[in-house]
Order: sequence, then structure tokens, then C-alpha cells
Amino acid sequence: MTAFVTAGAGFLLAVLWFDLMFDVQVARHRRSRELPEEVLASVAGYYRRVTTEARPMNRLIAVVMLATIVAIIVQLARADASTWVSVVSLALTGAAVMLAATNTVPSAVRLGARNDGAEVQTRLARAILRDHVLCAAAIAAVLVVQLSFAA
Repeated sequence: MTAFVTAGAGFLLAVLWFDLMFDVQVARHRRSRELPEEVLASVAGYYRRVTTEARPMNRLIAVVMLATIVAIIVQLARADASTWVSVVSLALTGAAVMLAATNTVPSAVRLGARNDGAEVQTRLARAILRDHVLCAAAIAAVLVVQLSFAA
């Protein structure tokens, strides 16, 4: 099951990497109250494309999230790895998926719609960046744990 867990986590980390390539524009303006329009337009355009216009392909990410969690649960049930490896992997992946489902994706959809003023869009873009950094760290840790300690 380690192969399935690492494949899912690797895919998710690659998706996060692409998101972070746009999010990094936000990080360059930490001291600004509001992000410049060209940054908001770029980041919002990306999130509009990947959350709204990419249907049904955007659903693949949710399927991989679920499949990765299922693979970790099967790994735990079959004792295919040390219990602590599966438990840590499940906690990290579950936390990242929950953050994405409850906060990141709704914020990205809202930012992509561009119905809010610049201050709200700035807040959303900064929250998405923060979420993606946290999720990338969690999923990278899953890969390290799985590849270093799984049987």
C-alpha cells in the first residue's frame, strides 16, 4: 500500500506546487495592505480556471485526496507499515484535506469569482497562500515518513 499512498501524496504535492507558483506573487507584497491589481488578476484568474472552468477535471484532485486517505487506512488495517507511520500519515493527510475542503477551495472559488473588493480579495489570496504552505508541508512530511519508514 505504500506505493499507493506515496503516489497519491506525490500527486497532491505536485498540485500544491503549481498552486504555490501563483501564490508566490502574494508573498512578495507582505507589507502592502492590498495586493496590486495585476497580482490579484493573475492569482484570481488562475483560481477561476482551476476551480470553476476546469470542471469536471478539477474533481480529480478530490478523488486523489480520498483515494490517498483510503490507501492509508488500508495500510493501517493490513499492517503494511508500522502503525505510527500510518497514523502520522493519516493525521497529516486528513488535516491537509480538511483544510483544503473547508477553507482553501471555498476561498479559491470566491477569489476566482472576483465579486469582492480588493481588500477582501487580498485577504482571500493571503489565506490561500498560508493554507497551501501548510498543506505542502503536511503532504511532504507524509512522503518523507512513508518513503523513509514504511516497510
